[in-house]
Amino acid sequence: MTAELSPDVALPWWKGATIYQIYPRSFMDSNGDGIGDLPGITQRLPYVAKLGVDAIWVSPFFKSPMKDFGYDVSDYRDVDPIFGDLADFDALVAKAHDLGLRVLIDQVYSHTSDEHAWFVESRSSRENPKSDWYVWVDAKPDGSPPSNWQSVFGGPAWTWDARRGQYYLHNFLSSQPQLNLHNREVQDAILGVMRFWLERGVDGFRIDALNFAMHDPELRDNPPAPDNGKPRTRPFDFQVKKYNQSHADIPGFIQRIRSLTDEFEGIFTVAEVGGDDAFREMRLFTAGEDHLNSAYSFNFLYADKLTPELVCRSLADWPEEEGLGWPSWAFENHDAPRALGRWCEPHEREAFVRLKTLLLMSLRGNAIIYYGEELGLMQVDIPFDQLHDPEAIANWPLTLSRDGARTPMPWDKSESVGFGSTAPWLPIGEENRANSVEAQEADENSLLAFTRRAIKLRTANPAMRHGEILTCRHSGDLLEISREADGQRLEFRFNLGSSPVHIHDCGGSPLIAINGASKDQLPPYAALITEISI
Repeated sequence: MTAELSPDVALPWWKGATIYQIYPRSFMDSNGDGIGDLPGITQRLPYVAKLGVDAIWVSPFFKSPMKDFGYDVSDYRDVDPIFGDLADFDALVAKAHDLGLRVLIDQVYSHTSDEHAWFVESRSSRENPKSDWYVWVDAKPDGSPPSNWQSVFGGPAWTWDARRGQYYLHNFLSSQPQLNLHNREVQDAILGVMRFWLERGVDGFRIDALNFAMHDPELRDNPPAPDNGKPRTRPFDFQVKKYNQSHADIPGFIQRIRSLTDEFEGIFTVAEVGGDDAFREMRLFTAGEDHLNSAYSFNFLYADKLTPELVCRSLADWPEEEGLGWPSWAFENHDAPRALGRWCEPHEREAFVRLKTLLLMSLRGNAIIYYGEELGLMQVDIPFDQLHDPEAIANWPLTLSRDGARTPMPWDKSESVGFGSTAPWLPIGEENRANSVEAQEADENSLLAFTRRAIKLRTANPAMRHGEILTCRHSGDLLEISREADGQRLEFRFNLGSSPVHIHDCGGSPLIAINGASKDQLPPYAALITEISI
C-alpha cells in the first residue's frame, strides 16, 4: 500500500492518498432504528473500496450524550450503543484491512462531554485528584466571568458551577467543558486513549479542533475584531481569538503525540485547524518530522466561490520545502455546506461537478472526499422543527444548518433509499433520491463512474499523486498548474467559468479531457490534463 518512487525509495502510504470521510449516523443503518451504525459501514465497505480510495475516516462513534453528535465524548474508549460496540468496531477494521483500506478515526482532545467521568470527578470538589483536569477559575470580584471569551456556538465561553463555586471554560457548548491540556496528567490520559485505539488496529487519526487545545493561563481578554464586512451571527465573531485558542504550547503536546504514533508502523495524523490564524498554525503543527503528518483548514469548505486565484493561493502556502508539512484538502465535510450549492448554478451542475472532482484529484496534498460527494449530493434544506444541529438552532435563521450536509446516503431508488430504515434521523432530500448509488452504477457516464476514473488516474500518475507544483497561474477563469514527480511532468488546465476560454501552447499528450476540452479551447467548466515529455 505504499506508492513506489524508485526501486530504493518509497513514500509513506498516506502521501497523496485519497481519503473517504464517513459520517456514521448517515451512511448505513443496519438495525432499522433510523441511525447509521458501525455494522452498516462494514456492510458497505466493498462499495468504498471500489472507489479506489486509500483510507476511510470515520467521524465520532464514541459513547456520548450526542448534544453535539459525538463531538461531546463521555467515554473515549467505548462505542456508543447507537453505533454498536467494540466488537463491531474490530469487525469494521478487519474488513477494511481485508479490502486494502486504512482506517482513520476522529479524536476530540480539546474538550469532553460534561458526562465524562473525568469531569464528574473534577467538578465534585476543589481537592479531588482530577480537580485541575479542566479549566476552573474563580469569578471576578463582581461575580462576572474571568474573561470576555465567547463560545463558538454562541454566548460566553464560561459557565458557573455551584458545586465548585467557580466558572469552567467551554469553547463550544456548555456541555463540552474544556480539558486543561497544560496539565501533564491530562496529556498522559489523552495519549493513553490514543494508544488504546492504535492497539485495536487503527491506521491514524483526524484530530478535531486542535488549535483549541490550550488556553492562555493569564486569562487575558480577547481584543475586538475589525469589521470585515461579513454578517456577524454570534458574539464569537466580534473577537480576535487571541487568548482562548492557538496557545504556543500546543506544538509541544503534538510532539508527544508524534512520539507515540512513531511506535507503530504507518500511522497517519491530520489536524483540523480553523480560524483566522489557520495557515500559521497548520505549518506549526506539521513542521519537521516530529509533529503531525498533515493538516487541513477551511480554505475551500467555507468559500462562496471556487476561483483560480483561491486555488493558486492555497497551493502556494505549501511549497516543496524541507521541513514543511504536507497539506490535505477537502471541498466538503460534516461542518460545511455541500459544495454544489455554493459554487455553481443548477443548470451548470453536470459539467461543474466533474470539474470539481478532477480538480480535487489534481491538488498537491491528500484529497478528502465526503460521503456522497461522489454522487453529487446537494445540501438539503432542513425545516426548523427537524433540526438537530445545536449551532443552527441557537443562531436560527442566520446560520446555515450543518444537518443539510449530513443527510442519509441514498443507496437505491426505494422509498427509504436503501439506508436501512423508513424513518431516518434526518430527511433524505428529494433532490438526492435520483442520484442514488444504484442509479449511477448502471450508468457508465455517471459522476460515480467518473469519480472512480479520476481517483484511478491520480493513483496511477506520480506527478498527480505526490508531484511538486512547478507553476500555478491564473488568468480570469483559467487555472493552469504544472506538476512533476519521478520523471513525469503533467500540465493541468481548468476553466472555472461559464464562458469558453481559448488556450495556447498546449503541448504533450492528453491524459484526460472533460466537458469538451481540446488543446485549443476549454468550454465552460472543461478541463484538460496533458503529459509532457521530459
